[in-house]
Amino acid sequence: MRLNLGARQSDLARLQGYLVGEALTSLGHEVNYTFRESLGDKNLTDPLWKMPEKGVFTQDFYEDLMSGKFDFIVHSWKDLPVEPTAGTEIVATLPRADQRDLVLFKKSSLNKKQVRIFSSSPRREYNLIPFLAKNLPWPTDKIEFANVRGNIPTRMQKLMDDESIDGLVLAKAALDRLLAHPYPEFKPVQEKIRAHLAHCKWMVPPLSENPNAAAQGALAIEIKSDRKDLKEIFAKIHCQDTADSVNYERKVFSGYGGGCHQKIGVTVLKRHYGDILIVKGLSPKGEVLNTHQLQSSKKPATDLVKHTFNFSITRENKTADISLAKTDVVWVARSEAAGSVDLNSYGGVVWAAGTSTWQKLAAKGVWVNGCAEGLGEGENPRIDQLIGKANPEQVTLTHTLASNAGTYDLQIQLADGEISKLKSDVLALRKYFFYWKSHSQFQAVLTQLNDSQKTHFLNCAHACGPGKTWQSIRDVLPSEENLYIYLNEENWKS
Repeated sequence: MRLNLGARQSDLARLQGYLVGEALTSLGHEVNYTFRESLGDKNLTDPLWKMPEKGVFTQDFYEDLMSGKFDFIVHSWKDLPVEPTAGTEIVATLPRADQRDLVLFKKSSLNKKQVRIFSSSPRREYNLIPFLAKNLPWPTDKIEFANVRGNIPTRMQKLMDDESIDGLVLAKAALDRLLAHPYPEFKPVQEKIRAHLAHCKWMVPPLSENPNAAAQGALAIEIKSDRKDLKEIFAKIHCQDTADSVNYERKVFSGYGGGCHQKIGVTVLKRHYGDILIVKGLSPKGEVLNTHQLQSSKKPATDLVKHTFNFSITRENKTADISLAKTDVVWVARSEAAGSVDLNSYGGVVWAAGTSTWQKLAAKGVWVNGCAEGLGEGENPRIDQLIGKANPEQVTLTHTLASNAGTYDLQIQLADGEISKLKSDVLALRKYFFYWKSHSQFQAVLTQLNDSQKTHFLNCAHACGPGKTWQSIRDVLPSEENLYIYLNEENWKS
């Protein structure tokens, strides 16, 4: 078929249109492109939350869609109002890009006590001010936000030109998309972005502290509801996982009224062990929202006795022969793992295992670029475009039990009497539900048991966080069915 596509004319909107168009041409269809301004593009003075119209980037394409001038429209899904539009429907989406925000900070503004950051989003302002106060690698007296409008290159140029502004918050998906594709028409924009990035430090705030705007990073393909022929076509390029996550985020967000004036972020992360829901912000009624939970279909028996062990843990730093000269990324398992490694003068990316490690490293003056939020080292940081390298070289800083190049020795011992009751009543082991903070703790108990006790112990219910701990314990247990994933120990207890 010959299909007529409509979208906004910004660099990002054109690129997003091309992404959908390429997916269709790969199926043999021909795509004609029409790009033009929306109301939101024409009014670059008012912050979006002050503009009374809903769908300021989408509504004025509606008539052309209904008249048949366009067969479909490609939107950034987060720009769509949460209320459905009469006569149209969102029929498909491509796989979602990175839904996180990105903070750029001018190198010339490092160590400033008074910090001003460009962003017109009440959500970002509410959630990022307390986050930055704890996670910038120097103490600040005041952090405030200032309104800014315009496309990505325009906002970055405004950051560079305004001496009173120190930082800028962007949707990371937008920057990633602009940098990712080798279309000749985008080369000048890519060169400008790279030039601006060279003057900035950057960080990717964790979703647990700064959840995304509902549907951020996803594309929405809108058609007339009666176009059955198009539904069949778009079903072939549709990503259902993305649609499920986005629709749930929008459902949660609509419960608070929707709209870009809200100080609310909503995130759904789909993982093999379940869906993670994060809601953080301030509701219109003044309710502080802070939800962070794993929704898993795998549930343990309700009559199990939850049990944790008391351990004596000692850590002793060692001088590790680790060179960072050719390393792109340093992964830090915990703040103590930095040891004698000089991360303060390191010029590459510092990636922390979790938010606590990030905060502790920042307190030592280390600029941290992001973290895995406790979801494990296998959690893709998705920073290839930012560093301009597809397969970055990584060094992991951890203890010697986990790596031959570990930066500290770890010794874990059970406290006196911790295991005697379990050893004396072997059959009672089957009633217990254990939580493990690390594979080392699991092994410390396992080595205290004889063969018969080990058999019963390994058939108990066990729980841990995702990542290497889960992988290591899974490899030891006779059945993965006995192993449950929780975000943290508090989540397991509740």
